[in-house]
Amino acid sequence: MLGEPGIDALDLLLVLLRNRRQIAGATLAALVLGILVALLLKPTFTATAVILPPQQQQSSAGALAGQLGSLLGGGGGGLGLKSPGDLYVGILQSRTIADRIIAKFGLMSVYKAKRMQDARAALKRHSQVEAAKDGLIEIAVVDDDPNRASEIANAYIDQLYALNATLAVSEASQRRVFFDQQLAEEKAALLAAESGLKATQERTGLIQLGGQAESIIRGIAEAEAQIAAREVELQAARTFATDQNPEIVRLQQEIAALRHQLASLQDDRQRLAPGDTQLPAGRVPGAGLEYARNLREVKYHEALVDLLSRQYEAARIDEAKSAPVIQAIDRAVPPDKKSGPHRLLIVAGAGLAGVFLGCAWCLARHTLERFRGIPQNAAKLAQLRSSMRY
Repeated sequence: MLGEPGIDALDLLLVLLRNRRQIAGATLAALVLGILVALLLKPTFTATAVILPPQQQQSSAGALAGQLGSLLGGGGGGLGLKSPGDLYVGILQSRTIADRIIAKFGLMSVYKAKRMQDARAALKRHSQVEAAKDGLIEIAVVDDDPNRASEIANAYIDQLYALNATLAVSEASQRRVFFDQQLAEEKAALLAAESGLKATQERTGLIQLGGQAESIIRGIAEAEAQIAAREVELQAARTFATDQNPEIVRLQQEIAALRHQLASLQDDRQRLAPGDTQLPAGRVPGAGLEYARNLREVKYHEALVDLLSRQYEAARIDEAKSAPVIQAIDRAVPPDKKSGPHRLLIVAGAGLAGVFLGCAWCLARHTLERFRGIPQNAAKLAQLRSSMRY
């Protein structure tokens, strides 16, 4: 039993059969409306473009750092994302590219948007950017104009070229300027150290130390210079990477290994004067000790200038390479077959909706009539109508 009037399944079937004409009329009206809507809707076209994102490549600076790290018996792993395509999908969906495309094609008037945010949302509904499993990126744009659909899809590629080049040049230029400043400072420090050594030679008359002493000085100076160079490289890497980046971790490990190597050189059994790391205090006279200190400074800055010069050249080469190459596998062409709307589905859906609404109306009307047939309910309905009048 269904409700107070007591309508069972057989009653429902009888009601529907008695009102079959009304149901048929509602269905016919819905079909006509569906046909009109399907005919009035503009056909839509889908243009598709496919691009191959650049594969992860190690920069010249990273390669040079890896070569220097191999001298210590260590090496850094390759850097990069798990899926390079995900990065470029995010760039393609950025607000910057969306605004440029909206401005270029006047999409605010096309989408009848009053605000820029509405135009962006409409463009996002009409565009789909996906990274396929094969590593390619597919850009699909739906529009009622096949030419505009293909032009917007290709505009995504063009804007990606422009934005990617800007980002790449900025990062490379930033590293080049950073190493250029560090190199200029070290060259000035080298000139000062050479002037100090020359002054010591003129005052003491010493020309050079023995081969063993000079070898010790050179080894410690080169170790200190490599530590300083790695620290400069670490500062440069932190301008565009976090501490969890594999490149940052590799540099920190190399600095720790170099410090250990320097400590071994300084803790040689031939103990030196307190605070000095060059020569045994009892074996070198005061003039020789002063000369050794100045010579150490010269060797240190020479080694550091050499290392920074290599880093600077690597950064300059990376800047010259500019952006990674993005290859367009398939540029979009104007589609010659519409992708929507699916008129048959619209008409069929309208027909089903008509049948459902017709049946629902007939059942609701029959239920109301049976409800009114009960005297108590009829009195309550009369009171309700009377109350609504006042």
